[in-house]
Amino acid sequence: MIESFVFHFGEMGSRWGFNRTVGQIYALLVISEEPLSANELGDLLSISRGNVSMGIKELMAWQLVQRIHKQGDRKDYFQTLGSIWDMANKVFEQRRKREMDPTLSLLRDIMLDEAANKQEQYAQSRIHEIHDLLENITQWTQSLQQLSPDKLNTLMKLGSGVSKVLDIKDKLSPKPRPA
Repeated sequence: MIESFVFHFGEMGSRWGFNRTVGQIYALLVISEEPLSANELGDLLSISRGNVSMGIKELMAWQLVQRIHKQGDRKDYFQTLGSIWDMANKVFEQRRKREMDPTLSLLRDIMLDEAANKQEQYAQSRIHEIHDLLENITQWTQSLQQLSPDKLNTLMKLGSGVSKVLDIKDKLSPKPRPA
């Protein structure tokens, strides 16, 4: 069971933006009741101490793990930061910083350029639409991240119910008459 989880988490890690080994290190830390040393992580995953060190540095940069010390022991130990909800928030936040923010910045710069011809005007209008969509998604996800885990869980459980309410609203809205 644990092996399957760790292996799968490694594959998921590559989709989140870090390599398979980093994902596996994180998986072990997530499901470990006690903090683990770099040596323990290396032994459990059959990877070198250097790979463990690089993986830990990456996870610390993502603010997903912390280094702790045990009294009377000179080794560094590592554990995850916060709850599973905190983990999800950190991954979303880091992905936004690494993917959405640079894209939004580039789009803003392009939108400041003066269109030289009709083709560029059309391109700029589409770029403006992309910018607005990404900006709305960013604002929406940031507001979701501020919700408590209980409220966020309730919102997610509503899921299709929200869609149904919006469908009803559309049906009740008066339709514009053809001219």
